[in-house]
Amino acid sequence: MLKIGEFSKLSHLTVKALRFYEKKGLLIPKTVDEWTGYRFYETRQLEDAAKIKAYRQLDLSIDEIKAVMDGGDIKAVFAKKARDLQSQREEIDVRLSIIKTILEDESMKYQVTVKEIPSAIVYYAETTLEKYSDAMEFIPKCGEECRKLNPNLKCTNPPYEFCEYLDGEYKETNIRIRHSEAVEKTGKESELIKFREIPAAKVLSILHKGAYEQIGEAYAFIMKYADDNGYKVAGLARECYIDGIWNKQSVEDWLTEIQLPVE
Repeated sequence: MLKIGEFSKLSHLTVKALRFYEKKGLLIPKTVDEWTGYRFYETRQLEDAAKIKAYRQLDLSIDEIKAVMDGGDIKAVFAKKARDLQSQREEIDVRLSIIKTILEDESMKYQVTVKEIPSAIVYYAETTLEKYSDAMEFIPKCGEECRKLNPNLKCTNPPYEFCEYLDGEYKETNIRIRHSEAVEKTGKESELIKFREIPAAKVLSILHKGAYEQIGEAYAFIMKYADDNGYKVAGLARECYIDGIWNKQSVEDWLTEIQLPVE
């Protein structure tokens, strides 16, 4: 039998770690002296200690290790861990790509982030605008009509509101637009207001500050970023108007987020 200190030396696990694994039911001493509290381990338990140490080095959780040690399907546990690590590697690759883009872009005017947008129920309205600036009148009109139709309908928290441009090309007039806002449930519709469910989406996101007339620079940047980093565009770009004419006096303070759905 080995005292805890001796077992610690042979297993290369600290006494603190051994007490922790005992508490979690992973590596329980063979006997504990009821008078002194001394813990004693059997030599054969060194094999279990080695397994636990190896599994921890592979970043398995205590619950995962316990499942394996209790006779669980080790292949299933490692398959799940492999998927988790692959996901982490993809996230790290994204961060490295963003850092690389920032380092290469001396102006650092735009910075790209990757977001996961959950599925949502939205009310939406479509129309044709004479000019882009007319959207600032159309959007409040949509919200007002939806509230009249559904006075008890609540928007989601956090809120999510965006516009999509439906034309297959840039147009200076007769611009087809769809405005959407996430709500808690479907409601009463009208000729203008409709409801639908939008699926979850991965998006590239950048913020454009300033006049809307210069937003083309932001689109050029995000499209180049997507192409350079192997993303495939998977839907219409979404414009989220954070600050604008309704709350900022200076056009220089207008803030628009562009979200580009990608695969």
